[in-house]
Amino acid sequence: MNTSSPLPPSAQDALRAVAQLRLRDGEKIQIQLAINLDQRLNFSQSLLIVTSQRLLHLDGQEMREYSYRSGMTVQRHDHGGVGRIELFHENQRIACWFYTLAHNVQAASLVKQFEQQCTHFLTGIAIPEEAPELCPDCSTPMVQGECPSCSMTINAPPSTWTLLRLWRFAKPYQWQLLSGFLLMLASTAATLVPPYLTMPLMDKVLIPYQNGKPIDFVTVAWLLSGLLGSALLAWSLGWAKTYILALVSERIGADLRTVTYEHLLRLSLEYFGGKRTGDLMSRIGSESDRICVFLSLHLLDFATDVLMIAMTSVILFSINPWLALVTLLPLPFIGWMIHFVRDRLRTGFEKIDRVWSEVSNVLADTIPGIRVVKAFAQEKREAERFRIANQHNLQVNDRINKIWSLFTPSVSLLTEIGLLVVWAFGIWQVSKNQITVGVLTAFLAYISRFYSRLDSMSRIVSVTQKAAAGAKRIFDILDHVSSVPEPAHPVHMEKIEGRVQFKDAGFRYGNRTVIRNLNLVIEPGEMIGLVGHSGSGKSTLVNLMCRFYDVTEGAISVDNVNIRSLPIPEYRRHIGLVLQEPFLFFGSIAENIAYGKPDATRTEIVAAARAAHAHEFILRLPHGYDSLVGERGHGLSGGERQRISIARALLIDPRILILDEATASVDTETEKEIQKALDNLVQGRTTIAIAHRLSTLHKANRLVVLDRGEIVEIGNHEELMEKGGAYYRLYQAQARNVDTEMDQRRIPMEGKVSA
Repeated sequence: MNTSSPLPPSAQDALRAVAQLRLRDGEKIQIQLAINLDQRLNFSQSLLIVTSQRLLHLDGQEMREYSYRSGMTVQRHDHGGVGRIELFHENQRIACWFYTLAHNVQAASLVKQFEQQCTHFLTGIAIPEEAPELCPDCSTPMVQGECPSCSMTINAPPSTWTLLRLWRFAKPYQWQLLSGFLLMLASTAATLVPPYLTMPLMDKVLIPYQNGKPIDFVTVAWLLSGLLGSALLAWSLGWAKTYILALVSERIGADLRTVTYEHLLRLSLEYFGGKRTGDLMSRIGSESDRICVFLSLHLLDFATDVLMIAMTSVILFSINPWLALVTLLPLPFIGWMIHFVRDRLRTGFEKIDRVWSEVSNVLADTIPGIRVVKAFAQEKREAERFRIANQHNLQVNDRINKIWSLFTPSVSLLTEIGLLVVWAFGIWQVSKNQITVGVLTAFLAYISRFYSRLDSMSRIVSVTQKAAAGAKRIFDILDHVSSVPEPAHPVHMEKIEGRVQFKDAGFRYGNRTVIRNLNLVIEPGEMIGLVGHSGSGKSTLVNLMCRFYDVTEGAISVDNVNIRSLPIPEYRRHIGLVLQEPFLFFGSIAENIAYGKPDATRTEIVAAARAAHAHEFILRLPHGYDSLVGERGHGLSGGERQRISIARALLIDPRILILDEATASVDTETEKEIQKALDNLVQGRTTIAIAHRLSTLHKANRLVVLDRGEIVEIGNHEELMEKGGAYYRLYQAQARNVDTEMDQRRIPMEGKVSA
């Protein structure tokens, strides 16, 4: 039995038990679908089941059955976030069920299974075994629309090898990196000189002096000069290599942030619809900064540690091979511990990144919406959300710290034991006259450096896995391909006339069909009004026109050129967009008006503001056009923000203008001011206007009525009113609402007069 997205387990088990009790002999359940809406679109719990003999609907203890008959069909539709399955018999609907679109994929499977079982039951024709759908990327059979192989790859923990992909950003600085590496090599070699000089200082100066011989001050001077010179040389070389590599790592980090942000801006709106603002900010900010610190500090220390250990090992073996072998005894144990801990740290740090993004998301939600938070007195609730997210972050960090706190002391213990073994073995060799005290002293000096570097290397495991987790999250952005790609062979159009054509255009958002077989031609300079109920596809049509999304079927062309053939930035320069909720950036009024044309002169900015009827209120501001606008236009009224938005569109002088509910959220007086500005804006331009207030579209050449993603009527106001169709009903419904509002306003006034 195939199962769909289930009901709650208790309800599902109860319904399945009822179904099993009422099944006929030989009848088998093929597929089930959770129906979570009733006929009034309220949430409910029921089950639609396709068996080998009939269709069953179980609602509590009540079961309705529909045995397979000739002429029986099932159709599936979706609109406005609600799916619908209809059962017909000879073109007469006999049943209908509703569900949310979360179950749309399973609903499609149920319809397909119904058709197969009904055909098999009536004709006896065997149901063909279909080849499994294969993943287009790796040819693995799909499971419930998802590739198991690719899903494992996507959800796999970050590999340290991900850091090697940063070479693409380091390559432009390869010569600086090479010089830094050579300086590091020389600096490390210089730091290894002092222990080597302690051997003659002990064997030729101090020990002979204890035996009664005078001190050779010339030898002492040369040896001490060598120690001082090596220290100064190591300091100067270390400063130079640290400075060069720090500069390079900062530039790599800056390039990484810039490239990631530029790539993010090129992605389609579809990508942003599934992401949280705080998460994206965390990736570009915190993760790139973490990588930069890793490259500038920790990777440099790690490379120095490796060189130090390698050079020290060579020197130790050259002095005394047996003592060197004893020195290296703890290495296999430390290596095993690093391998054991690495995988746990790797998955843990990726989880920490995800949890930290939850904390960032709370901040990104709350701070921009602080007015709503305060208006509804939800400060305690948001503080509790932040506290829970922060507590979750603390718990995840505590789990990682348990592992790390055990690992670090264990490495230190092994190094101390190794040092003790060297002492014991060295004293034994001195007693056998196999080495001198000076050799043992030099050996111990090298050993202390060797083990300190080994301990430092073990600590690099933590920061490496953190950097790898951050790199993976950044490359997740860089690897994402926009669903609205730039054309491979672009067509450049310096000027356009503004003729727009939709030809058999269709669009699906996920599993939901939004636009179907839409055909429309808009002539240059013509104003089109889009009307229809909420969810009819008006805003989607505008998004397709702006190429925020690409049509899934058909084509959209401007001046007989498919807009997919036009470079996106060039194409959008010809489009002016005025939204219902205008977005203003933090900055001056002039900067906001000139956003689409940053090189505009003050004269052009003022002219655009005058045409938008914004000049007067701008001059009343404390600093006129240089007055600062708060974030998202804070400090200005809705009508003032809208007129600045219109001035912004006017300044770029677009050939195609899109008005998306430009006057929907303002009062009547403000609407009149905005309407005057819009009258200036639409002159000579191809205009597509969306409005719920049908009265605002009186100047449109044609009105296009949409319903469920399809055009149902086209014409001017008078023609559509005469038809008495969808537009007539919309207009009458709106007129009744206006009359009701007027009556409600009039009653209190009459009451006051009579009083």
